[in-house]
Amino acid sequence: MLRYTLKRLISLGVSLAVASLVIFLVVEVAPGDPAAFMLGINAEPEAVAALRAELGLDVPKWQRYLDWVGGMATGDFGTSYTYRTTVAEMIAERLQVSLPLALCALALSTALAFPAGIYAAARRGRAGDLAVMGATQLGIAVPNFWFAMMLVLLFSITLGWFGAGGFPGWEAGLWPGLKALTLPAVALALPQAAILARVMRSSLIEIMGEDFMRTARAKGLTRRQALWRHGVRNALIPVLTIIGLQFAFLLAGAIIIEQVFYLPGLGRLIFQSISARDLIVVESVVMLLVFAVIVVNFLVDLAYAAVDPRLRRRT
Repeated sequence: MLRYTLKRLISLGVSLAVASLVIFLVVEVAPGDPAAFMLGINAEPEAVAALRAELGLDVPKWQRYLDWVGGMATGDFGTSYTYRTTVAEMIAERLQVSLPLALCALALSTALAFPAGIYAAARRGRAGDLAVMGATQLGIAVPNFWFAMMLVLLFSITLGWFGAGGFPGWEAGLWPGLKALTLPAVALALPQAAILARVMRSSLIEIMGEDFMRTARAKGLTRRQALWRHGVRNALIPVLTIIGLQFAFLLAGAIIIEQVFYLPGLGRLIFQSISARDLIVVESVVMLLVFAVIVVNFLVDLAYAAVDPRLRRRT
């Protein structure tokens, strides 16, 4: 297990190094000068040059890359060109919304998908299976932003149970904060739950046809006992992959939902920073999200090894 973990750690480090270089190059080659954008089209060249020097844009790109990477390694993400505040403070403030939202949505999608997928697999071809598959097909087909607007229409405008948008801040209390995130979490979770339920069902059906499952039945286990003792655990590997990918999507890909509910999360921060040509914020936030994705995939790899010992023996 130690050798397996070390190999995954080396892969994690290489992935981070490559990702940082790619992110920096892609953002830097984008058209537009942040200094000229901030001062406007009528700005004097001398003023633009002075602002470029103030922002550190006049140094060679390789030096800016090394300074950026070295700063991130010590927790210094730089200073925003637009807001003139540290990027670390901006990210920490937005993470207070995005991270709880992603975790709530992931927990909800997993809690819905696991029993639905297992139920459908156990009743393959029956009415229960058809009902679950029909519901998941609808969940995948319906855009989450449309579903979010329907949630606002029903639970905010018609019933008045939840607010239509905004976030009061955690200083207002735990319940007001969670209440503000409930509808966005549901809007994010249901499409992901539909995908995860279908993967769980397919994986479990495939496992139930394996020889070791027939051997378990031959030894006297009922279909239900064989499913829960041997089937579910062995069906988890592709499901864990989807869960890891879903967390990355929920953390970074909720821009539309954040716009619908007017939530001050990382998605809106990236959108606003791109619009303002605030390169250092874009680079740092995207790098943080890439880091989160790679770390989650690393943890998923470790979970693979815990679920299936054969993976440890192969390394």
